[in-house]
Amino acid sequence: MKVCVIGSGYVGLVAGACFAEYGNQVICVDKDETKIINLKKGIIPIYEPGLSELVLNNWKEKRLEFTTSLKEGVEKSDIIFIAVGTPTLPDGSSDLSAVFAVAREIGKSINGYKVIVDKSTVPVGTAAQVKAIIANETKEEFDVVSNPEFLKEGAAIDDFMRPERVVIGSDTQKASDLIAQLYAPFVLNGNPILRMGVVSAELTKYACNAFLATKISFSNEIANLCETVGANYEDVRKGMGTDSRIGRQFLYAGIGYGGSCFPKDVRALIKTSEDEGAPLQIIRKVEEVNEAQKLRLYDKIVKFYGESGLAGKTLAVWGLSFKPGTDDMREAPSIPLILKLHDKNVKLQVYDPVSKETSAVYFQGKVEYSEDAYSALKGADALLLLTEWREFREPDFGKIKTLLKSNVIFDGRNQYSPELMKKEGFQYFSIGKPNV
Repeated sequence: MKVCVIGSGYVGLVAGACFAEYGNQVICVDKDETKIINLKKGIIPIYEPGLSELVLNNWKEKRLEFTTSLKEGVEKSDIIFIAVGTPTLPDGSSDLSAVFAVAREIGKSINGYKVIVDKSTVPVGTAAQVKAIIANETKEEFDVVSNPEFLKEGAAIDDFMRPERVVIGSDTQKASDLIAQLYAPFVLNGNPILRMGVVSAELTKYACNAFLATKISFSNEIANLCETVGANYEDVRKGMGTDSRIGRQFLYAGIGYGGSCFPKDVRALIKTSEDEGAPLQIIRKVEEVNEAQKLRLYDKIVKFYGESGLAGKTLAVWGLSFKPGTDDMREAPSIPLILKLHDKNVKLQVYDPVSKETSAVYFQGKVEYSEDAYSALKGADALLLLTEWREFREPDFGKIKTLLKSNVIFDGRNQYSPELMKKEGFQYFSIGKPNV
């Protein structure tokens, strides 16, 4: 099938490469000329395991093209995906200016029946607005479909190739059948293609992310309570997770969620509910809890050193990105924590396997980057673990002790057991577990 993907960011590039991998002819469009030039050279603008190889292979096989010409992409394709950014505005709503600008250009370029697919995460009612904008520019027949993405950063290729479900929101059978045909090879394992109305599909994406965010904030609140009453959250988590009605996923306590999806989608859903006169009280509290949780480790550090004892301290930081497997720093819990520590005149020696470049814009000289995990420890008073990269899971604790001034670890991701830390001779502070 002939597919155009407008927007070569995280979602667009993954979608384009995966569609091409299954034999479709795909044109990826982006207005950023430098990005397109680099993509043609095999230079990928984001870090995602397996994506570079997938893009390069399909480009060499001529199933994947890159261009800055939206008109070319639309004219050559039958299905057009809109996958541009929808960042959060100050009032919590999504900035749809890029989506609407693309819709106008699509309308001007249509040369026959097309299915326009909203792949960007957009609020309820966006498809109707996109349809009106395109209709104002053309007399050609077209349909607008909602097809939300459910990709996890760090596992996006596998998520796209083997989706748990594909959601198609369409008001016409013709468009729904065409998109179902496109996705059919991806669900040969029997996972469902769910067909529904456009508005239901738009809301499904937000409902899923808001529910998962709720599980995380709930877990963090229970973990905080565990610290107060003397319980161990790891035991509580296992007790909850073995209940089939609850499940094990997203019950891990830590320093809060971040990234490009959960924070933005929660805020957008809150704003939509308020605009529609049906405010979501639980979801608003989820966001409040998460923002507070990002500084939970800061409170522990202050309690340990004292407010006046922070100045002049050197802290080593392992992990900056909002989660392992990605260089995405958007809404990362490391940001407010590091900036607050810097404001207290703390020296920060940081290391992340892939996020040096993407994090620099947030810290702007306020941290000292290290070449590897152990270099960050040299002369530091304590270690802060903020992202649970695999290489941090079983480090050489003997080496850590020789490099740190004091045997102190603040673990924001609960990677180590209090029993092991006691045995190794560390003072250890985590989330929801007994301090050592």
